[in-house]
Amino acid sequence: MTPERKIPERRSRKARRTRDTLAQAAFELVLDRGLRNVTVEEIAEAADVDRRTFSRYFPSKEAAALDSLRGDGDRINAALRARPAPEPPLLAYRRAVLHWLADPEAEAWHRRPRIFELLVVAEEEPTLYAVFHHIRVDAQEDSIAIVADRLGVDSRQDIRPAVTVAAGAGALLAAQAAWVRGGRPDALPERVVEAFDALAETAKEARAAGAEATEEAAETAAETEATP
Repeated sequence: MTPERKIPERRSRKARRTRDTLAQAAFELVLDRGLRNVTVEEIAEAADVDRRTFSRYFPSKEAAALDSLRGDGDRINAALRARPAPEPPLLAYRRAVLHWLADPEAEAWHRRPRIFELLVVAEEEPTLYAVFHHIRVDAQEDSIAIVADRLGVDSRQDIRPAVTVAAGAGALLAAQAAWVRGGRPDALPERVVEAFDALAETAKEARAAGAEATEEAAETAAETEATP
């Protein structure tokens, strides 16, 4: 490797370390003292950088505190991308989430220290929750692109990828909310299974109701045609 190529790589590694240090400082300060009792300046000081450096990496203390969660969407999407092509998209999304939960190298939320605490705080703090919502939306946009590619369609023209991801991400969000409110840090996997099972049951009921409605409409049309 030439010296010219080594310099950008060293800078990239240094930037990554700086970002991670800021994120970890924000994470710990917010959990130890509460979001409203922490300033950006204090986070920068804890990371041994100045306020201007903080602003190069994060737009707010909320974004810094939640930065450790951003990679989870990437992990789920990597698992989704790796699912077998013939697998139905919603089933693939479910299994991607379960893969993330079970992967010892990914360290999903229920196995990472203090993530449960962070999500409890996010439920209580509107500004923190808003940033968490944006992180989820970014991950879902990538999921939609992956599902569209699996189906061989353009997501701008075909609504199925967006509907699939909205349903799967909604189940995950419901599971996360139930997990946080339930107070059991180890219960996330069972909550996720419960949420996706409920989604499957709802879809089954909707299909049955749709088939019944179609049958009734056909019978009504036949009776109308038979009437003199």
